[in-house]
Amino acid sequence: MTQVTTGKPVAQEAQEFVDRARASETGPVGRFLQATELDTRMLGMIGALLVIWIGFDLLSGGLFLTPRNLWNLSVQSSSVAVMATGMVLVIVTRNIDLSVGSVLGVCGMVMGVTQAILLPRYAGWSLGDPSIWVIALAAGLLVGLAIGALQGFLIAYLGIPAFIVTLGGLLVWRGAAWWVTSGQTVAPMDATFRLMGGGPEGSIGATWSWVVGIVACVAVVLMLVNGRNQRKRFRFPLRPVWAETLVGAVACILILAAVWVANSYPWPAGTVRKYAEANNITIPDGGLFIAHGIAVPVLMAIAAGIIMTFITTRTRFGRYVFAIGGNPEAAELAGINTRWVTMKIFMVMGFLAAISAAISTARLNASTNAQGTLDELLVIAAAVIGGTSLSGGVGTVAGAMLGAVLMQSLQSGMVLLGVDTPLQNIVVGIVLVLAVWLDTLYRRRMQ
Repeated sequence: MTQVTTGKPVAQEAQEFVDRARASETGPVGRFLQATELDTRMLGMIGALLVIWIGFDLLSGGLFLTPRNLWNLSVQSSSVAVMATGMVLVIVTRNIDLSVGSVLGVCGMVMGVTQAILLPRYAGWSLGDPSIWVIALAAGLLVGLAIGALQGFLIAYLGIPAFIVTLGGLLVWRGAAWWVTSGQTVAPMDATFRLMGGGPEGSIGATWSWVVGIVACVAVVLMLVNGRNQRKRFRFPLRPVWAETLVGAVACILILAAVWVANSYPWPAGTVRKYAEANNITIPDGGLFIAHGIAVPVLMAIAAGIIMTFITTRTRFGRYVFAIGGNPEAAELAGINTRWVTMKIFMVMGFLAAISAAISTARLNASTNAQGTLDELLVIAAAVIGGTSLSGGVGTVAGAMLGAVLMQSLQSGMVLLGVDTPLQNIVVGIVLVLAVWLDTLYRRRMQ
């Protein structure tokens, strides 16, 4: 008997045989998902987000799915999305951080006081000095990093439960924010600092938005090509060419659609002119001034998501985080310094909370004692809805950021419908409980 061989390694032939056998047992949808390797949980979140958007658009008479509301939604989601990327690491290691909203508040107050009071009044610097906003931002980031290090030390090295430490931090840092100015609001902020909050000049404009969109599409294509080459190199199963093409095409279409929406939100010329005159900005003449494009805080959130995704998937620290979340005892026996990793996680969380404080303070053009109130609820909900398991070991940064958009969509839609704030909190609480319940069901099904 003559044996016919394909020239492929035996392991690859066996894997392909198993894949064909599984494909024959599943329906068209199952074969499609298997070929494209799409995350079913992520698809479910996207479907839920679309249902929420369409539902609120119908109930609001077409006001929700307008460029103006979607642009504002992206800006409003940025602060929570940045913190959600760090909360993934915290929850993956079976910890929790209830203090992120208060840390945001105190860091925002430090930034405001530094640039509006300390440097002008005691250092003699003028309000327009280009160094003021840099020093103020650096001061806030250092405070956030120090707070995270302190809380991480108490949790990792003194053995105090994260729930207790961060619950105490929620009260302590909220009180510290009030103590800095005795409850007074600090305003205004430096003009350059305000760019981080969005607004008429806090975006990159139509032209640069298209440039960013095209660069993002090129990056998606290069990532797919590199991933396919890596699979060939290590002889892993390859996705069909049509699946790779479809994933890349859909990703590019979504990116360019987002850019188009951002560029479709015009500011009335009168409003922009008043803002420009108040801030010594020169603008062109015209009936409508399309100055938006992608907002600066949205770019900051995207940058945070890319960096945190790289850290969690491509670095030793990221592998250690998931190893600790999967089995802390085994991770420690394997030689991982679990205490130091845990402390670094909370330092990252504090640093990200300070970045969110910069976005929030710049957007409000003031530092207030109410900044970050209940943000811890939104951040935790965003991470959990995004697929981060409270049991540890499972979570994605992209899912958490999508969860932040979903949570902010709920709030934005309820505001458009005139829902009272207490009822909004009730809805958010119910959504959080449902998300944890669905996560429990999913984990049982996967076992």
